[in-house]
Amino acid sequence: MSASDLAIVAALVYAWGAFSGRLERFDVTAPITFVLAGVVLTSGPLAPLGFAPSHEVVKDLAEATLVLVLFADASRVRLRDLRADMGLCLRLLGIGLPLTIGVGTVLALVLVPGITVWLALLIGAALAPTDAALGAGVMVNPAVPARIRRLLNVESGLNDGIATPVVLVAVAGAAGHAGSTGPGETVAELVLGVLIGAVVGGAGGYLMRLARRHGWSEGGFAGSAVLALAVCAYACALALHGNGFIAAFVGGLAFGAASGRSRERLVPFVEETGALVSLLVWLAFGAVTVVPALQELTWQTVLYAALSLTVIRMVPVAVALAGARLGWRNVAFLGWFGPRGLASVVFALIALEDLGDHAARPAVAVITFTVLLSVLAHGVSADPLARRLVRVASPDAVEAEAGVPQPQERRLIRRAS
Repeated sequence: MSASDLAIVAALVYAWGAFSGRLERFDVTAPITFVLAGVVLTSGPLAPLGFAPSHEVVKDLAEATLVLVLFADASRVRLRDLRADMGLCLRLLGIGLPLTIGVGTVLALVLVPGITVWLALLIGAALAPTDAALGAGVMVNPAVPARIRRLLNVESGLNDGIATPVVLVAVAGAAGHAGSTGPGETVAELVLGVLIGAVVGGAGGYLMRLARRHGWSEGGFAGSAVLALAVCAYACALALHGNGFIAAFVGGLAFGAASGRSRERLVPFVEETGALVSLLVWLAFGAVTVVPALQELTWQTVLYAALSLTVIRMVPVAVALAGARLGWRNVAFLGWFGPRGLASVVFALIALEDLGDHAARPAVAVITFTVLLSVLAHGVSADPLARRLVRVASPDAVEAEAGVPQPQERRLIRRAS
């Protein structure tokens, strides 16, 4: 990256930090801002500035972001949330997610012309993970039942790590490398990644909890230590020929379980660092993929994107939650509110850099347009759907979610007083 590119990026990050609160009041989010900036800098009126991120920078940035996202998402999943809704989480991740990948792959083969099985699998797997960060309005909206918010949060925290091996296998197959790495070697890499992540994350979490309890760690540097732990899990796995991304994901889970309540003060540092890096990913996404995708836009791409946000997501969720007694409105809300965001963008950038522009372009175009449509559709519908979900719910149910005493409880309170 040249000095002028660095100056432009730094100025954009500063401007967003200074005016983000004002912009978000008008529903102008960080992804929208930085994707638009990437387009304007490369294909718009600011193109003469010569902003052009290199392929090496884009790939390194995408991989670093994926490591931070996997670790942070996994580490913020609370054990009590998993215990409270273990059955529903297992349904969503063990039934809904594989069905989403499978249906997405089949429809990609049917709708996208000239696509291979590997690229179809790449599309299906890359667009399966959801991004709770793009639905921050729903995640913090007290109008949405707490259980629904927990399910969305846990699902979003875990589904990108589960989908990552599928994406990597699809990229390897599309590149013609699938035959050079046998199934045994692939499984060995995944197992090594799991073991290394569990050891590094678990040991790091336990030591951090011990250090915090005895006052051995300096508060200003404890967050940096957790960030280094994420990188350590990834790098150790690579050094030992394991899967680094799986190590980062499992490391986040192990750290969250072993560090106890102290992680609630430490993980936000990793999330903030990841948020900063994610801004650069959205910028690279706008600069590298958006214009070519829109130039090659076809009715098949538009149809697939619409199906991806509806049928491909909502039907598997409904199947997975059948008989769970959540109510059809809640199931429909869970199915619809699955924004595609940063993980899908990172997968697209990794595929683009590993496969080359010509080979990856059909899949990247579909992923790109689907993410753009999701950012718009889910951003616009989040608050109205949340309000409607409350209006159709019974008053007692809404009050119970908010912790308001119900009639029977009120009578007991009056008797006790």
